[in-house]
Amino acid sequence: MKKSKLVSTTTFRNNLADVIEEVGEKENYVLVTDRGEPKAAVVNIDFFEDLLMANSPEYIKSIKEAREDFKAGRVYTHEEVFGDL
Repeated sequence: MKKSKLVSTTTFRNNLADVIEEVGEKENYVLVTDRGEPKAAVVNIDFFEDLLMANSPEYIKSIKEAREDFKAGRVYTHEEVFGDL
């Protein structure tokens, strides 16, 4: 299981790309602190989607429907959706 960590606003500002990369690869989220108090979070997208799912019956329903459509072959190719962009 991925863990989380704290980073100060100054460190976050000075190392934004590194923090985002770390969240994508190693952490579920990083808490951004100001004067030692958590003020914000940078969240791994998979973890964020899990949070949405856990808190939204509509989202859960839409994901289930999308998975059923995919398994049944009810999908469109990139070309069918976007044509020759």
